Amino acid sequence: MPTKPLSAPFWLDPHPVAFPPTHLALNEPDGLLAIGGDLTSEWLLSAYQKGIFPWYAHDDPILWWTPNPRSVLFTDAIHLSKSLKKRLRQARFDVTFDQAFTDVLKACAHTPRPDQDGTWILPEMMQAYERLHHQGHAHSVEVWQDSVLVGGLYGVAIGRMFFGESMFSRHSDASKLALVALCTQLREWGFRLIDTQVATDHLQRMGARLVSRELFESLLTQQIQQSAPPVWSLSSNWAQNALTFAHNQTTQTSRPPGA
Repeated sequence: MPTKPLSAPFWLDPHPVAFPPTHLALNEPDGLLAIGGDLTSEWLLSAYQKGIFPWYAHDDPILWWTPNPRSVLFTDAIHLSKSLKKRLRQARFDVTFDQAFTDVLKACAHTPRPDQDGTWILPEMMQAYERLHHQGHAHSVEVWQDSVLVGGLYGVAIGRMFFGESMFSRHSDASKLALVALCTQLREWGFRLIDTQVATDHLQRMGARLVSRELFESLLTQQIQQSAPPVWSLSSNWAQNALTFAHNQTTQTSRPPGA
């Protein structure tokens, strides 16, 4: 078996479910590991447990990725801007878990992205994640204003590891509120980090950082071996918990050495 990145990705058959070692992923394009396979739940869950995710455009075959470095958001490092703290105090939005998964999925698919031509959330991809949702593996966060869905995100959870897939916003800060609610609840459940896959300015402003593939996979292995939360629901006092945590972060940061 080769020990260095290859010049071309592996081709996968639909059977059996098997991925090559992640260290063989291409350097250019960064993290492309394999082509083919399938989008069954077995394939997807096997991929996520290895730090691999699907991402491809219309008319492309299924492409599997494992970037190096990897973008992650540690749940104890999320940054709340002053405007976001104000949003939380105003309490003008309602946030829920798993109340409108399909609606969130469709909204993410139909939201224009400045750096993307079209959507990668294709019909077969939507069907695959809806299956994962019905099986209890995929989850959504919804942000509502006056009973209208204005923002949200979705992803996959295995053990105590969350893999973020996509988010959308129809109101200023709505997707940020979804991420804060998710991060706050995950932290209470003992999730150490959220896989945010690829770095973006938006996520980095909220505290996401890049780590090596080696470190990411080490953390991933630890987290997926832990038991999943018994019930996937958002605490009613999540906003106050988020504000309290942010205040404590600020206090610790501003405290003089030895104080």
